[in-house]
Amino acid sequence: MPDGSAPDWSQAEQQLPDDYFRRPSPARVWNYWLGGKDNYEPDQTVGDAVADIYPGIRTMATQSRRFLIRSVRYLTEEVGIRQFLDLGGGLPDPLGNNTHTVAQSVAPDAKVVYVDNDPVVLAHQRALMVSSPQGASAFVGEDYRDTDAVIARASQTLDFTQPISVMFMGVFGYLPPFDELRSIVDRTMAAVPAGSYLTFWDGTDTSDAIRESHHLQAEMGHPYTLRTIEEIEQVFTGLELVEPGVVQLSRWRPNENDIAARSSLQVDAYGGVARKP
Repeated sequence: MPDGSAPDWSQAEQQLPDDYFRRPSPARVWNYWLGGKDNYEPDQTVGDAVADIYPGIRTMATQSRRFLIRSVRYLTEEVGIRQFLDLGGGLPDPLGNNTHTVAQSVAPDAKVVYVDNDPVVLAHQRALMVSSPQGASAFVGEDYRDTDAVIARASQTLDFTQPISVMFMGVFGYLPPFDELRSIVDRTMAAVPAGSYLTFWDGTDTSDAIRESHHLQAEMGHPYTLRTIEEIEQVFTGLELVEPGVVQLSRWRPNENDIAARSSLQVDAYGGVARKP
């Protein structure tokens, strides 16, 4: 479990551009919407401006984490997956609901590799996201677009002859070309064996409010590309979707607590879980 110690910034700071803390960071803005403390004034400025136009952004942040919890628990508990590759994992969750925490609460021997190319994110992860003694949590400082490098580094912890859950959780909005998105997902899934799973979600252009907020984000130097529901469905081409398929995040296998809150939720984010045959 985390020991409360501060992250070791020494190596991270050497890799940061001079204006790193003076401009918004996607990971830190998301952390702000989740109610975390690992954010700064530029992140809060963007976060507040977007939330003023689109208050549902905080609901989306919360529901995306609920989706992660339910999908990881499903794959660990019901399918028997013991390996997870979380690409673009971002800052640790303020409430501690991270991929390895959820997986190892079911299977203490589960192994998780987080991939991120932000050195500050990696510093936070290494300091605060500690594995159970039986399992493993490893941190790879690579760009998820460089699939070969990611797989090579992840192979030091994960066994790529056994099923792996590949996770892209809302990370592609900062990568506009849809063809490139598909290529990255396809290359990554090609590297894992049959019986592996893809868990994927992204923000969708399903309301006027979210479209307006994303225009504002672009004007503030923090652009994010929304996807159509059809595009998210295309990401799962060739894979076997788990019921209920591609749906709003709040509607993917909700538990009793989620069902109680779901009726009033409009989440402009869709995703799903699918098996590689």
